[in-house]
Amino acid sequence: MEALGASSVPSFHIRTILDKTKLRRPMFLNLHSNPTPSSTFSLVYKKQSKFKVFNTMSSTVSTEPTNPPEPVLETHSQGEKFDWYSQWYPIMPIWDLDKRRPHAKKVIGLDVVVWWDRNEETWKVFDDRCPHRLAPLSEGRIDQWGRLQCVYHGWCFNGSGDCKFIPQANPDGPPVHTAKKACVAVYPSTVQNNIVWFWPNLDPRYKDILVEKKPPYIPEIDDPSYASLMGNRDIPYGYEILIENLMDPAHLPYAHHGILEILPSKNR
Repeated sequence: MEALGASSVPSFHIRTILDKTKLRRPMFLNLHSNPTPSSTFSLVYKKQSKFKVFNTMSSTVSTEPTNPPEPVLETHSQGEKFDWYSQWYPIMPIWDLDKRRPHAKKVIGLDVVVWWDRNEETWKVFDDRCPHRLAPLSEGRIDQWGRLQCVYHGWCFNGSGDCKFIPQANPDGPPVHTAKKACVAVYPSTVQNNIVWFWPNLDPRYKDILVEKKPPYIPEIDDPSYASLMGNRDIPYGYEILIENLMDPAHLPYAHHGILEILPSKNR
């Protein structure tokens, strides 16, 4: 399907770009799960009346024809299963993140904390559990040295997940903060298209995954000839329902009655 036009909405022309060859391997932007899932969307347009809404979710409904052509590119064998935890996932647009505090997010069932490491000048994504008593690090703070500090007992961590300070430890005693068990699990992360992405797998072999595989790239977002609008919204349901709703323009005059300008129908 090359484009889906909302013909009943003359003042807001929507085109959803779908590449059939890419539907074989879904590209995900924000698969946030319950209790309050989030969806990130990017609205990119060129000229005044032309809009492109790039879906940030992938549909589980097949759009292949009855007799699909022979695939040109196939990166997975038929017997190989798709590994949901060996992919890049977006978390949040950077302008929706406050550098002064940590942020709690849930992505594909994983609780993570996103925070700005001013010492390395980059966004970090940690497991949202302090190794001490498993308190959520997202409820903590950024201390005066730019470290992530746990709200429970004040343990402090740098951008590599290393514990740098335990307030209750004897300063003249052994350096217990250097123990491996005192470290926080750190997920590989990066910023692309002004979105924070992370790789939800703590296996050491994925530590440098960014060198081998980068997140899906949308060139129009970084193209200065386009204007873009990006946002994040918490929704109380999964991405399957959202994508089905976005692909259904017939509901607009009724579910959004009075919000969008709709041409009067000649059919009674």
